[in-house]
Formats: sequence, structure tokens, C-alpha cells
Amino acid sequence: MKALDDRALAHVADYFRALSEPQRLRALNALRERPRNVSELTELLGCSQANTSKHLATLARHGLVSRRSEGTVAIYEIADPRVYQLCDIVCGQLAQNFAAQARLLGHSTPARSRR
Repeated sequence: MKALDDRALAHVADYFRALSEPQRLRALNALRERPRNVSELTELLGCSQANTSKHLATLARHGLVSRRSEGTVAIYEIADPRVYQLCDIVCGQLAQNFAAQARLLGHSTPARSRR
């Protein structure tokens, strides 16, 4: 990867901010299975339709999801499936970190109990 200028880095940071909200990650995860309408996503996210729409607008602004209309229903789907590669890398790294922490805690717990 080549060095990025400050303007490009600001765009990268904004992209990652879009992915930093758990509800948006839940929406992306729900859309991994198939395209969904706003009502379905609202139910899956457990928040208001206005809040769901706000999250979807953020994801759309960053090119992560796309929206199409079917009559009066808005359908959202993944616009850039590479986001799942990014999520899989991050989730895999976190899983490794948690496993390492668990191993460390598992090794240190008996030593503490001997005191």
C-alpha cells in the first residue's frame, strides 16, 4: 500500500467510522444472507425504523449498501462484498486475540489459587 495524503486518510477514517457502529455491523451481517427491506432490518436490529434508515443511509453513503425500490418498499443489499473480507480479517484477528487471552488467563488462574 502506498502512502496516503491527509485527505485520503480522512476518507479512510470516515469509512472505518461507518463500520464502528454495532447496529450498522448487524445490518451488514443481516444483508450477508440476502437483500432485505427496511421493515425486516428494523425488526432484526431491534430499533426504530427512523434509526434503521439513518444507519442504512450511512452505509449507502460509503458505498457499502445499495438501495432499490420495489413499489413503496425500499430493498437494501450489499453493494461492495469486499466489506465481508475486511470483517472476516478483523473478526479472525479478534478471535485469535481472545483465544490467546483465554490461554493466558487459564495458565495464570491456578497460580493465583495457590496463594
